[in-house]
Amino acid sequence: MNGFIGLLGTLGLLLLAAGAIALCDRRGVRLHWLLIAAALVAANDALLTRAYHNLPDFIPAADWNWQGKILALALTLLVAALPAFGWRRVGLTMRQARGSLISAIPVALLYCGFFVFLALQFPSGSADVEEVAFQLTMPGFEEEPFYRGILLFALDRAFTRRARFLGVDWGWGAILSCALFGLAHAFGYSGGHFSFAPTVMALTALPSLIAVWLRLRTGSLLLPILLHNFGNAISLLP
Repeated sequence: MNGFIGLLGTLGLLLLAAGAIALCDRRGVRLHWLLIAAALVAANDALLTRAYHNLPDFIPAADWNWQGKILALALTLLVAALPAFGWRRVGLTMRQARGSLISAIPVALLYCGFFVFLALQFPSGSADVEEVAFQLTMPGFEEEPFYRGILLFALDRAFTRRARFLGVDWGWGAILSCALFGLAHAFGYSGGHFSFAPTVMALTALPSLIAVWLRLRTGSLLLPILLHNFGNAISLLP
């Protein structure tokens, strides 16, 4: 129940933000795409938590949430295959936009340097094989296609106004998808009240802006996926 209430809180914040944006730019908001984005967040959360622990656990020996990640990824791929989305349009392609790597590679190296710095400052200590395997694969494989793929796509169609900055066209969808990614890590409900961790929010939402830039600049989720898994695993490696 705590997880479900936390989800309702997250969706409430999304709708409040959407309402504030709509007050400033009513013509640039498409309600049906906003509702689709909210439904995607709810479905993703339900699968990650095995419907809030109401579904059977088919990998009971695992210490990490392989089942939830695999189920959530399967739904993301299914949604991406729908005609209204499209694999390539959501970034599920190996092809990089022409000339994009010239600017993307230095940014990717900066991203890596940031997480190497964090790993040196806050080492995680020893990790078993399962943890290393999980962090090298599932976070990037599941979260990037969702947050920087289908969710960004839906939110970009919910909020149509764009501003050109650093070589890409930014919309409210980019900001909201990063905020939702941060809230997934920093916001929750337990013990009868909501909790929020500002440091966790900053360390997740802000780097995700770089991932969004890479996704928009290259037209592909390849670099965001690789960098996400690098950031998660680097502190675990000896």
